[in-house]
Amino acid sequence: MTTLKDIQEVYLIGIGGIGMSALARYFHERGAKVSGYDRSPSPLTATLQSEGIPVHYADDPGLAASRPDLVIYTPAVPAGHTELTHYRDRGFPVLKRSQVLGMISKELFCITVAGTHGKTTTSTLIAHILRESGYGCNAFLGGISLNYDTNFWSNERGVAVIEADEYDRSFLQLEPDIAVLTAMDADHLDIYGTEDVLRDAFVDYTRQIRPGGTLVYKQGLPRTGEMGGEQKIAYSLAEETADCYAADIRVVDGGYAFSIKGPAWKVDDVVLHSGGLHNVENAVAAVTVAHHLAIPPEQIKKALASFRGIQRRFQYLIRTDRLVYIDDYAHHPEELKALIRGAKALFPQKHCTVIFQPHLYSRTKDMAAAFARVLDEAATVILLPVYGAREAPVPGVDSGVIAKEMKLEE
Repeated sequence: MTTLKDIQEVYLIGIGGIGMSALARYFHERGAKVSGYDRSPSPLTATLQSEGIPVHYADDPGLAASRPDLVIYTPAVPAGHTELTHYRDRGFPVLKRSQVLGMISKELFCITVAGTHGKTTTSTLIAHILRESGYGCNAFLGGISLNYDTNFWSNERGVAVIEADEYDRSFLQLEPDIAVLTAMDADHLDIYGTEDVLRDAFVDYTRQIRPGGTLVYKQGLPRTGEMGGEQKIAYSLAEETADCYAADIRVVDGGYAFSIKGPAWKVDDVVLHSGGLHNVENAVAAVTVAHHLAIPPEQIKKALASFRGIQRRFQYLIRTDRLVYIDDYAHHPEELKALIRGAKALFPQKHCTVIFQPHLYSRTKDMAAAFARVLDEAATVILLPVYGAREAPVPGVDSGVIAKEMKLEE
């Protein structure tokens, strides 16, 4: 297999995915010729094209790169995809996105963030602090940073911040020096089957930590005694028995002010302009990593104060005295609960309407009752049809299975 530094041309099947587009930008910035396929146009593919990366939307080998040094595909692409089969049958090097990220992680000092929720915000917060403080990093993110309008950036420093995706066990390709673990709630049961098997994978993720490395994990997670990492640091929103936690939390203009306390350190008067107490907890994890890297407290504070958030993560689209409209990608019951409770806490006098589109038929089927319990906390709920993404429709599974579980008021 050709090493990463020798690759001159890359072709990506599913280039419009958030993780795939980060890899496209990575190779493009390194000077490689990059092109790709996606099923349909999107704002992200349009941006890639504006950056000089050709994208087409027909599954046609005649439109694809003729002799790429590397073909990368996302596991969301069907096994019978014509272009994917074309390259495999002709002996081209074909790797999953996770395998390529694994190769990158082996070349750099690697900070990875995993968890069934919280990983996009936490990884972006870490990368933002490293960038704004001047420490520097290469960032491979699962969302678009509103500060920089991208999910990837590079730096000459040999450090990477990588969002570690549990889907398809992708994160087991990574070899972190610092691994963060935010949550282990049941998800992707179409892949794992049971919650116990999912937890096995998260434990295995921590065992990928390099010798001498560090695990930063949310206090209260199960099976922490089985996890890897020579040093283990527990964080929490406000539980003082954790190694690191937030104190003196105050609501300030739709965001929060607080202090972060560690075993023998403290960062006072932190301001975070992001809604939801879950984002304060994510900030605690990010600051814990930054302190571990010896970034000075004043630089950490300045970076957090300038953090504008991530597209579709508690993103304010309208914010007036009359109306507040928040866009959020919450697609798991725990994420949805954090969103609804966060919004109601920040705006207690407003009527809370939730417009919810379930993501994936399998998740809707497995978690209908849990979604219903959370949605019952809103004053008004509008359910949209299921967004199937990579999945084909499942007979009998639609938004109605959630509605049937809700305590609908007469």
